[in-house]
Amino acid sequence: MPSSLLALLDDISSMMDDVAVLSKVAARKTSGVMGDDLALNAEQASGVRVERELPVVWAVAKGSFWNKVILVPVALLISAFAPWAVMPLMMIGGLFLCFEGVEKLAHKFLHADEPTVHSPVLTQPELTEAQLVAIEQGKIKGAIRTDFVLSAEIIVIALGTMSAAPLSQQVVSLSLISLAAVVFVYGLVAGIVKIDDAGLALHRRGSALGAVLLKAAPLLMKTLSVLGTAAMFTVGGGIIAHGWHAADVVLQAWAASTGPVAPVTKTVLDALLGVVSGGVLVVLYSLVQKVRGKGTP
Repeated sequence: MPSSLLALLDDISSMMDDVAVLSKVAARKTSGVMGDDLALNAEQASGVRVERELPVVWAVAKGSFWNKVILVPVALLISAFAPWAVMPLMMIGGLFLCFEGVEKLAHKFLHADEPTVHSPVLTQPELTEAQLVAIEQGKIKGAIRTDFVLSAEIIVIALGTMSAAPLSQQVVSLSLISLAAVVFVYGLVAGIVKIDDAGLALHRRGSALGAVLLKAAPLLMKTLSVLGTAAMFTVGGGIIAHGWHAADVVLQAWAASTGPVAPVTKTVLDALLGVVSGGVLVVLYSLVQKVRGKGTP
């Protein structure tokens, strides 16, 4: 009996060592997407009322957790029984990201006066409480939808690094990576949106760091806003290029011709592909809406 228990403990210890190695490799491979996830969600959480910042982050974090609860078993099932479906599904997600990115830019530049889910609530004091709540809920839903696509990419990339491992190790490793992604991304998002509050508190205590944080916070949020929008196109365009082999070959060749800056060039080209793809979808969506509008009384 004692020997059986020791053997079981040894097996568990060995499996956890393997899980740790798999998780470390997967975390390294997915770090770039997690960075995009961070920028996107920090931008989505910005612009709400100060007292609502952390509740919004918490709501999106819960949505992200449930996204991963759904995606981990689905990814394992698809990988086991329909691996051919992974890329088409990822491309649909990539196209959705590009569509949302172009739609966001279109609203910003063409309908600047109309409140949307992308509108900063703080700059619209004339809105009613119901409108403020609607915009806030729209931001939360939009952030969760975007997180779903990025979570799917994180899980697919992580799963790709452990395809030869036993199923039990894949399940544990994917679960750990998913949980770590939620804690890491939304922990940082919560810290970022509260930098100005920390700066104000330190400033009132006479700390020079407080003044620095107060000046840095708006610049950081503007930077994250730009990076978050860019991430929609780089991630979405990258997924589209990866699934569209002919386009990827052309983009790779163009990038290779730029020499040392080829990786940067490829990222820019992926983003441009994302912008074009999203633009086509927005135009098609607008045409469909117009046709439906003409067909209704």
